[in-house]
Amino acid sequence: MFAALAAARAGASVMILEHNEKLGKKIYITGKGRCNLTNATDRQGLIDHVVRNPKFMFGAFSRWDADDTVSLFEEAGLPLVTERGNRVFPASGHASDVTRTLERLLRAEGVQIRLRTKAVEIRTADSDSRQCFVSVLAENSSSGTEIIEADACIIATGGLSYSTTGSTGDGYVFARGTGHTVTPTSPSLVSAVTTEKWPAELAGLSLRNVGVRFRAGKKEVYHLPVGELLFTHTGVSGPAVLSASAYLTGLMYPEGYPEKAEADVTIHIDLKPAMTGEELDARILRELSANSRKELAHALRSLFPKALIPVVFDLAGLEPKKRADQMTQAERKALIATMKDLTLHAASLGGYNEAVITRGGVSIRQINPSTMESRLVKGLYFAGEVIDTDALTGGFNLQIAWSTGYVAGTSAAACG
Repeated sequence: MFAALAAARAGASVMILEHNEKLGKKIYITGKGRCNLTNATDRQGLIDHVVRNPKFMFGAFSRWDADDTVSLFEEAGLPLVTERGNRVFPASGHASDVTRTLERLLRAEGVQIRLRTKAVEIRTADSDSRQCFVSVLAENSSSGTEIIEADACIIATGGLSYSTTGSTGDGYVFARGTGHTVTPTSPSLVSAVTTEKWPAELAGLSLRNVGVRFRAGKKEVYHLPVGELLFTHTGVSGPAVLSASAYLTGLMYPEGYPEKAEADVTIHIDLKPAMTGEELDARILRELSANSRKELAHALRSLFPKALIPVVFDLAGLEPKKRADQMTQAERKALIATMKDLTLHAASLGGYNEAVITRGGVSIRQINPSTMESRLVKGLYFAGEVIDTDALTGGFNLQIAWSTGYVAGTSAAACG
């Protein structure tokens, strides 16, 4: 949609082929239905949050950044709000308002929107180096098969995440069919499945202000000094884990998902990152002194969420019913060690059915970052998640879509 809008505003006659029954189906589920449409940071801030091939995005962010995105939507009559972490949402809290705004802008520019029309094949014609030409074989349930000829074609099909929204990997098929390389793909921004079963006992419990480290063997892969983590029926999720998965997928699935996870990844949770071991020991001693006649589980309950007490005590080898004034120094040491390094082992990562984005895609070596045009096929452009670049959660991936869409659209318009 954004690429089409940019191309139309640059003077091109534009047609969108959408195989769903409506536009922007995936937008409806972003940001838990609220659509975190960008992040209110500067261009360097955007680059710093791109995990895969950040240098490729320099040009696109220079031509269309977060300020441009905010201005476009607000000028189109969509009020926005900026929340914690500089995340930008529609003030209404409804992702559907983002889609409606884009659709209204598209129709105002005269863009033809063909719903329930599936692109089947992209064909390219032999031409001289200065001529752009491409044709698309499309199928429609009512009109059958047709060939649509154009000066340029933009592949903006998304990846493989949430296939029910239309992200079925068609863009990769089109890319390969026109001679392009597609790097191995894996789900990203996903939960972690652990070998330990005790997280299931805490499913639904969210821990805020905890420190999280991810290690592959002895190498630290990701460290969040203070963040939020969620226990699930199969392991752990939440913002800290989703962000870490962006760095883990390549290690665990170097040949692409769902190959067997290769790396030995451990998750280390610091329940009290603001306190040193000595400070935590002093806090425990105060609690023990104030509640000396009570059972340990009650005496130390201010240190944990209630549901976490049995798990931490079990891992530390403590007896919950033991009286507080009988706790030994060795037991305190064991408790502190567990609280400062609650360890889990990641057996695998979540699949495409829950992935916010897809890691991997059309090789950036075959795309001109200044125009998003293929280096192999003149008149063929790429935008969004189909490209081998991705970012952390927080509105950064949608900004990649807006920026690459803008560049692809304006560049394709010059092909006519």
